[in-house]
Amino acid sequence: MKLNGTHQLLAYAYDVNILGGSIHAEKENAEALVAATREIGLEVSVDKTKCIVMSRDQNAGRNSSVRIGNSTFERVEESKYLGTTLTNQNSIPEEIKVRVKSGNFCYHSVQNLLSSRLLYKNLKIKIYRTIIIPVVLYGCETWSLTLREERKLRLFENVVLRIFGPGRDEVTGEWRRLHNEELNDLYSSPNTVRVIKSRRMRWAGHVARMGEGRWVYRVLVGKPEGERPQGIPRRR
Repeated sequence: MKLNGTHQLLAYAYDVNILGGSIHAEKENAEALVAATREIGLEVSVDKTKCIVMSRDQNAGRNSSVRIGNSTFERVEESKYLGTTLTNQNSIPEEIKVRVKSGNFCYHSVQNLLSSRLLYKNLKIKIYRTIIIPVVLYGCETWSLTLREERKLRLFENVVLRIFGPGRDEVTGEWRRLHNEELNDLYSSPNTVRVIKSRRMRWAGHVARMGEGRWVYRVLVGKPEGERPQGIPRRR
């Protein structure tokens, strides 16, 4: 959606995200949006509207808030937008942490079913795939994973796969706790990390087939302007 002649506003239903290269530009865009909403009888909620400054400098905009008329939009370090956690450092690990936490909550809500001896293991796997996995992998197409995040996701999945229960040792005949490799063999499906990488490739192909008029395609093929700051790049 265009605002002030440029693409600086993203809207989905009543969730609106205003973009700006600086606090001043963001304020101008917010003023234009507030004026446009008043013309059609709508009003921007001050309590629900937040301001996030994303910058390499952690002190950038620390004391800056967007003030329009008598209303001041609070500046926060993180906020939710369409179910995704946005932070001032654009931190993917924080989003993964939130998704794993939500997955744990979902897992404990159906733990009685997963631990029941009355359900077949195939049915338990279907519950895991249809109820828990969508919660954990929401928005994973845009994730940039490191080995640390991959280990966290694999650890969560191995905890859930304990629904297979113990196994009998072939040598001693005693029941014992299954190893992670044995759990993966019983699961017989791609693990969480492989699913994420597959979805990322599918999303990249979908964006590549879009036309040049689509904003997502422009972000994919666009090149950042300006000079790279001095010093080593920020670690992911």
